[in-house]
Amino acid sequence: MRLRLIGVVLACAVVFGATAASAAAPSFTFPVRLGFEHGDDWEPAIAADRAGHVYASWTHYVGFTSTSGGDPDPSCPTCPSPHTMLQVSNDGGATWEDPRALWPSTTRQDDPQIVVDAADGKTVYAAFMQNDKSSQFVARSDNFGQTWRVMLVEPLQRGTDKDILAARGGHVYLVYHTQQKIFASVSHDGGQTWSTHNMVGTTNSELGVSLPSGGAIDSKGNAYFAWNGVNSPGQAKGVKNLYVTKSTDGGKTWTTTLVDVSQSPKQCGCPGWDYWGAQMALAIDARDRIYVLWDAASVKYGVQRMYFARSPDGAASWDRRQEVSLAPTGSNNLFPAMAARGNGEVRIAWQDDRNGFDTGNDDSNARWNTYYRSSTDGGATWSAEAKLSQFVTGYGYKSATPLDGYAEPYGDYFELDIDGAGMTHALWGEGFSYNGPGNVWYARGQ
Repeated sequence: MRLRLIGVVLACAVVFGATAASAAAPSFTFPVRLGFEHGDDWEPAIAADRAGHVYASWTHYVGFTSTSGGDPDPSCPTCPSPHTMLQVSNDGGATWEDPRALWPSTTRQDDPQIVVDAADGKTVYAAFMQNDKSSQFVARSDNFGQTWRVMLVEPLQRGTDKDILAARGGHVYLVYHTQQKIFASVSHDGGQTWSTHNMVGTTNSELGVSLPSGGAIDSKGNAYFAWNGVNSPGQAKGVKNLYVTKSTDGGKTWTTTLVDVSQSPKQCGCPGWDYWGAQMALAIDARDRIYVLWDAASVKYGVQRMYFARSPDGAASWDRRQEVSLAPTGSNNLFPAMAARGNGEVRIAWQDDRNGFDTGNDDSNARWNTYYRSSTDGGATWSAEAKLSQFVTGYGYKSATPLDGYAEPYGDYFELDIDGAGMTHALWGEGFSYNGPGNVWYARGQ
């Protein structure tokens, strides 16, 4: 959602230098645009199953006031702006069906999420916020995204923000923030029935204003979610916490582990509240090791670096953080994305402005790109970087010379997922500015 909070982080552990490449750069397909030619497509989410289906979802703004305006949605001419879109590939991302409204509505929808059940590898769940109270909805598909059963999963009837979805073995968790509290809506029967829990006490005062940014469920059924929190005056301009919550009893109670703390982010000079603030992605491999990836600033209003850490003991403790972006000093690193599988196979991505630093007040010379690295040993060593974003003619926010990249990341997050064959699927947003318009771009590789 455009007015959502994200944090920024300062180390509370010993800092490693940027990791050297241990292998050749991964190979990815040339990126293709999904969604609509003129956008306006924002905050993409992606999921891949074990049968060759890939699911892309995002928020579509129709007729958005900008350079080009968002294209109309032929699948739902009466849907409001914005609403949630779905686009499906049935051949591992080689070709895509036309985009369509995931769940047509007469009221706005925001913050889409989409995941495949980590146990069965085929059941698809999607989530989104709907109406002016941003009520939380979860949808389930048993026919590869062709039809959906949708349920309202919380009774709060008040404004919520930034949902994160996780599913495994019929256990489905949706966590979100509302009015300085954090909640989990939980189903243990594949989405048929739901209960809602206040995750930390009755006030959550020790966690402040917090938004989730990543989540997963391990093989034992323990649920983990990453959060960015503000518990100091000034909110977006104050100190930020990045932490992980864990539930071992089906979402009834939660414990909290602080991973990192930071000063406020470099200001983006845009209407978005803390748009460039830190957030933390989270993933779990087949050995139940927990991985987190986040951006952090070491000084107030400073640029951010990208950091990685691992927990071998269910988030009870964390390895010392290591820097994983090879961008030169002075570049700003934002929007972490991560996926994991197998015995320490970790895939990470982020966006940085190394090709043209963004001043935060005048982004005319800013050039951002989306970068990717992988590890086969749980983050002990990493591949060289692969640049996923590429120049494509016809999109005014992209350039090749003299500075290669796009004008601004588009959306508060982007995502990676890994399919049954081990292929990584990446979906990210690029645009003219925070105000748009922008598009979502897709690439796959290993």
